Amino acid sequence: MSLISKKWTTLGLGAAFASTALITACSDETNRIETPPLPPVETASNTAPGAQAGEGEGGVAIERAHVDPVVFNAALAITEAHIVAARDAYAAGEQAAAAEMLAHPVSEVLFDMEPILEARGVTLFDHMLSETSAAALAGESASQIADRTDLIIAALRDAESHAPDDGSSPESIKARVIGDQIDRAATMYRIAVGDDNYEPYLDGYGFYKVAETLYQTTGTAIRADDAAAAARIEEALGLLGSVYPSALRPDALTGDVSAVTVAASNVLLAVNN
Repeated sequence: MSLISKKWTTLGLGAAFASTALITACSDETNRIETPPLPPVETASNTAPGAQAGEGEGGVAIERAHVDPVVFNAALAITEAHIVAARDAYAAGEQAAAAEMLAHPVSEVLFDMEPILEARGVTLFDHMLSETSAAALAGESASQIADRTDLIIAALRDAESHAPDDGSSPESIKARVIGDQIDRAATMYRIAVGDDNYEPYLDGYGFYKVAETLYQTTGTAIRADDAAAAARIEEALGLLGSVYPSALRPDALTGDVSAVTVAASNVLLAVNN
């Protein structure tokens, strides 16, 4: 599988890795518009022939993680989203789903990122995810799994410190990574509404929670740097919080898909401006 044009199903790298196809309110899959690509990442049509941008899939210009901090950090955020989702699902009694969530990033994200992480001096930590997945299947306590996931998140934080520097401000990098997570959460909610399986909802929940956490720690700086973008982020997070009330999928998904989609689209337009 080429590192240049791998497709990551529900982990598809949407906005951070290629120009994201956004669903307009009340439109179907064929009536999509593309947002401006995140500079300096080329669009999918230039870097990933045949890549898709539907149903959570996207072309991945993965080699850009060597030089682009948004791509690098978005990959780490995607990994963290699955760790957070797994931790919270496990605490809620969803043992099998949690174990699967923990295993996903090892093959879907970290395998392709490994040479990039090594080149940038990051101590590899994929074994921590595999071990925690096995521990979940073995029935460790929720507190033990939480301790393990805390260590994984700490490793992700250390990896962030090795991100490349392309001259972008820390605020703009964080805003674009948050935008990617919001866009991903919105996409997964749309999918979950039409899919009774638990995974799309849990994926989206993880993306939302990471976006929320990132904004909690960087929101003040982002707001000072770009008040309009911050307002869009806050609006989208508010809507996502209402449709992802917990790691457990509600009996009925009654959130306004169009409103969530438009809010996410507005964030991408704002942070990519």
